[in-house]
Amino acid sequence: MRRGLAAAVVVAALTISATACSGGSSGSSDASGPVTITWWDTSDATNEAGTFKALVKDFEKANPDIKVKYVSVPFGDAQTKFQTVAGSKGAPDVLRADVGWTPGFVEAGFLAPLDGTAAAAESGKFKQNLIEQAKHQGKLYGVPQVTDTLGLMYNKELFTKAGITKPPATWDELKADMAKVKEKTGVDGFAFNPQAYYAMPFLYGEGTDMVDAAKKQITLNSPAAVKGIDTLDSVLAAPGVRKLDTTSNAYANIMDAFNNGKVAAIIQGPWENANIFKGAAFKDKNNLGIAALPAGSAGQGAPLGGHNLVAYAGSDAKHQEASQKFIAFMTSAPSQEKIALANGTLPTRMDAFTAKVVFKPEIAAFHLALKDGVPRQPIPEYTALYAAMEPHLVDILTDRKTPRAGLDAISTAAQRLLPDYRNP
Repeated sequence: MRRGLAAAVVVAALTISATACSGGSSGSSDASGPVTITWWDTSDATNEAGTFKALVKDFEKANPDIKVKYVSVPFGDAQTKFQTVAGSKGAPDVLRADVGWTPGFVEAGFLAPLDGTAAAAESGKFKQNLIEQAKHQGKLYGVPQVTDTLGLMYNKELFTKAGITKPPATWDELKADMAKVKEKTGVDGFAFNPQAYYAMPFLYGEGTDMVDAAKKQITLNSPAAVKGIDTLDSVLAAPGVRKLDTTSNAYANIMDAFNNGKVAAIIQGPWENANIFKGAAFKDKNNLGIAALPAGSAGQGAPLGGHNLVAYAGSDAKHQEASQKFIAFMTSAPSQEKIALANGTLPTRMDAFTAKVVFKPEIAAFHLALKDGVPRQPIPEYTALYAAMEPHLVDILTDRKTPRAGLDAISTAAQRLLPDYRNP
């Protein structure tokens, strides 16, 4: 999941029927020349895209009958933009899609199934929980390219100066440690990004989620959810914690503060590894500590995210075949190894965790944290629930609403997205 989640989701677009996908591929070909497919890459244009561009050239060299039109699309715009073009014309043949987009895109008829194709030929070599997350109603619609979760990133030097010898195992320990950092170093101990995605560990830590899809029940205002958000609220009120940033630049501001040693710890994922190592505080890469998130009363938990490569259902047969070859190449073990080594992100297949990859401490640490990753509920509206949650979460964290009142308001908003779900 990424980092500036789309602020709004065009839910209405999910109702567009599959017949709307007949606009065809934005790629081109003729009888005598190579087929050209279009790929929308949603990776970070500054820190990650260069690796993918290099792999595109490698693919074209290995497949001279296929050309790839590379297009960088900002992650925050990609979901809505794809929904718009997939319902008319101009859609890319291949999209790098957040794992949470799959159910909605499938139900709208936008994605082609990949079972039995070249794209899925090595699906048995992938982590099977990630393959399951790329399925909808039993069919495979994507091939996992990178995976991620959230961990506690911390500045080892600041922790040492504060007398902290190990990362906190509970949220109460985090509060105590952050007060020590502030007292001993003068630096803020912890900063929190008030996006719904980053609040999920506080729900998972109490054994709950936003919804229970199996029971068709909204759980956002359950006692466990209230306890989880109460815990988050208490963390942000603790001594040594940086004042909550609710501006539109909060994400960038928090990362800048952490990267330059002005805050000691944050909740973040491996997609920021390459960026963090450019910061003044982490010129020595060994100064970056990464640990599993502190536990709530029910244990640890963090959202299991990442990106799949998906194929557009409206492309013709020739473009579909070329897209499948491209997806297979980009998710192969050698490609995933290159991506991991260059970008510091996590592969999705076991044979890509080579000795070189696991030697990188930032990858090894997040790989261990994956065991506590919680997959998203398999419903099209799940990502939209984040958008429904965020304004009320900010109200809670800025004391405009109590956790109970804020979660009741979020549950009411969720009910509008999921009218057939019970809202106790």
